[in-house]
Amino acid sequence: MIEKIYSNALLEAAGSIPKARRLDEPDATARKYSRVCGSEVTVDLKMVDGVVSDFAVSAKACALGQASSSLMAKTIIGSTPDELRTLHAQMVAMLKEEGPVPTGERFAELSKLEPIRDYPARHASTLLVFDAVIDCLDQIDADKA
Repeated sequence: MIEKIYSNALLEAAGSIPKARRLDEPDATARKYSRVCGSEVTVDLKMVDGVVSDFAVSAKACALGQASSSLMAKTIIGSTPDELRTLHAQMVAMLKEEGPVPTGERFAELSKLEPIRDYPARHASTLLVFDAVIDCLDQIDADKA
């Protein structure tokens, strides 16, 4: 039944991950690692006028980590910190608490990750990019204080 999570839509998302790159002068960088599968995601984030202006991701990850990183890369530019914090909470709730898929047009494609909720061992790798983005936002907030 694990084929359910490796749908064509999910594999297509994993295959369309942007080429790994790093930002020259990010406002924050975060690296997250899954002990379960060994996946690793590094995120660079740049904010201008309260919205994400640039994003880079390097995902040395399984198909699920690559898919979620790819979907994040497609949707994050122009997002506010509040939107991203809400998204993180929605993703955790969707996967771990049988919550609904993320709301809003910007994040509609993330519904492709919903089948993963039935496979708890895959949650960590799926959430890596979301956790890294929140880490970056926390760093940016701390720098402002």
